[in-house]
Amino acid sequence: MYYLKINLDRVFLEEEDHNGLVQRPLTDKCTMEISEEAVIVDSSRLKSVVWNDFDRVKKGESYMAVCRHCKKKLSGSSTSGTSHLRNHLIRCRRRSNHDVSQLLSVKGKKKEVTVAFTNYNFNQEQRKGERPNFVHTRYEREQSNDGAVTSGNSSFDNKRSRFDLARMIILHGYPLSIVEHVGFQLFVRNLQPLFELVTFTGVEADCIEIYQKEKQKVYEVLDKLTGKISLSADMWSANENSGYFSLTAHFIDGDWQLKKKTLSFIKVDPSHTEDMLSEVIMTYLMDWDIDRKLFSMTCDSSSTNDNVVVRIRDRLSQNRFLLCNGQLFDVRCAANIIKLMVQDVLEALSEVIHKIRESIRYFRSSRATQEKFNEVAQLAGVDCNNCLCHDNPLCWNSTYFMLEVALQYKDAFSLLQEQDPLYKMCPSEVEWSRTSSITSYLKLFFEVTNVFTGTKYPTANIYFPEICDVHLQLIEWCQNADAYVSSLALKMKTKFDEYWKNCSLALAVAAILDPRFKMKLVEYYYPQIYDDSSTDCIDIVSNCMKALYNGHAICSPLDSHGQGLACQVGGGNESRDRLTGFDRFLHETSQSQNTKSDLDKYLEEPLFPRNMDFNILNWWKVHTPRYPILSMMARNILGIPMSKVSIESAFSTGDQMLDQCRSSLRPDTVQALMCAQDWMRNDSDDSKATSSHSALPLRTL
Repeated sequence: MYYLKINLDRVFLEEEDHNGLVQRPLTDKCTMEISEEAVIVDSSRLKSVVWNDFDRVKKGESYMAVCRHCKKKLSGSSTSGTSHLRNHLIRCRRRSNHDVSQLLSVKGKKKEVTVAFTNYNFNQEQRKGERPNFVHTRYEREQSNDGAVTSGNSSFDNKRSRFDLARMIILHGYPLSIVEHVGFQLFVRNLQPLFELVTFTGVEADCIEIYQKEKQKVYEVLDKLTGKISLSADMWSANENSGYFSLTAHFIDGDWQLKKKTLSFIKVDPSHTEDMLSEVIMTYLMDWDIDRKLFSMTCDSSSTNDNVVVRIRDRLSQNRFLLCNGQLFDVRCAANIIKLMVQDVLEALSEVIHKIRESIRYFRSSRATQEKFNEVAQLAGVDCNNCLCHDNPLCWNSTYFMLEVALQYKDAFSLLQEQDPLYKMCPSEVEWSRTSSITSYLKLFFEVTNVFTGTKYPTANIYFPEICDVHLQLIEWCQNADAYVSSLALKMKTKFDEYWKNCSLALAVAAILDPRFKMKLVEYYYPQIYDDSSTDCIDIVSNCMKALYNGHAICSPLDSHGQGLACQVGGGNESRDRLTGFDRFLHETSQSQNTKSDLDKYLEEPLFPRNMDFNILNWWKVHTPRYPILSMMARNILGIPMSKVSIESAFSTGDQMLDQCRSSLRPDTVQALMCAQDWMRNDSDDSKATSSHSALPLRTL
């Protein structure tokens, strides 16, 4: 028996005899008499054109026809006619030509799919590069225990390919119904006939199984984590007035890399009360066994979120799981407060925005109108190279760009209105003036949002100077002489003040842990914000910093008195809890023995030079031996998600929306797909360099 063996360099024949397998090279110039059992008969004299697609093979006294496309063997006797050959070619050609109707007519699965070539005749007369004619073709199919199909010297693992398909669907967000699409099925059948097509239910089960396996990996990562975990919560809209509530864990791992993992994607509806939602969240936290590891929770600014966060904080504080009684637990999303203020700006300018959109539509309505507008722009002395274009109402940054360009053409629009009686949508001088003032708000919000989204995993230290700049501008805008402009600024400042009350301490502490600024940045901004009361406000930040440091020192496993044991036991051991005060006493008395703490040494040392390439996580990684307790505190605080809005949705004016395909799935399937997708994408991103995660792209102070 002979086998065809192919490697990257040469083609061999393996001959099996009493000595075993013997390799003999096969070239296009060699002639081999491989078998006398079956030979190809010259079919050129046969009249039917069907023989252009078949080889007529003689074996003994019988003839057979071997399809040149699929190698199927049919009767080749002259008494059999050619109708059965034509019928076969119709099916075979349609399959090879990607005919969809053939796939739809397939019933059952093809069994003979793996081919081992034996006893073939290699024609010496064949031209170089032409395929040899294979005769006496034998189909073999060998199924291994693990689902792999062996074909000659190669194998195909159907189960592995099923999970590869499920991972592809999860990773790229394809609909599960893709496995039922005719085009996909046809592609797979032609690519790999051995693959057994999967049903919708089957691929759904595969996705959930992948989710369970990936969940165990994430669970082990969180279980081994030495630092604290901060949460962010998001609402997603779905069909039928329902929605989903997602929880994401943020933390800095042992290698000082900022990571995030989506923990849950819970379906909620308007009937869910705040008590129910907080209980559901606590259930998931305990399911992941991270309730005792929480440090903060970031939500959007809303009354519902206020109450939910308060309930969770009180629950965790009762169990003594939070450091410093959860002083920094309640955090509001910085990008969200910017969005809320942007909405106020767009609402205030709604009439002007409508007029500008209509003006641009008129300007672009015809070539003659465009030429006329260009003429009046030259007469008005407009010096602008930017083109007027419509905005995308769903992206507020595009509306800002439209207004910026329109303001440069305002004199041209005014002159066009004088010369063209058909143009009647030009804003008035007052409207142009207000638009100019209010667009400056959008400009600041645009710049700040760009800083928030400048890196994929921004650390908490980058937010303080940006938020302080917004605070100072709001104070100035409230003093505008135009009552319309000042009232808008006051409306925005009311929302901002609520955010500042919740987040100013966390923002300031994170900035102090940036060795380029330390207390100096707080001392620079607070006198501008608070005037005469700035000293007291700076003291509040300083005292908060010390309290957080002391809380970390008591819980630190590096503490020479071993106080970390009491903290890690938490509320589970009452005898240890009674000694918490003693642990604090030991720490405070040791601090009074003329020994400087990590915090004191850190604040007294000179500032690190400020540059654009600075990576704060690398800095703390290098300086951990020098500041063992403070570095633990930095790990927890710098990992707080001060903003939870993704780069993709930072400028969106709408809510996060679950697509229609996933909205129609069962809630547990949606959770499996959304969570597993996040984990798989993050695993892919983690393999890439993340040196820019903590760069601080500051504007000039």
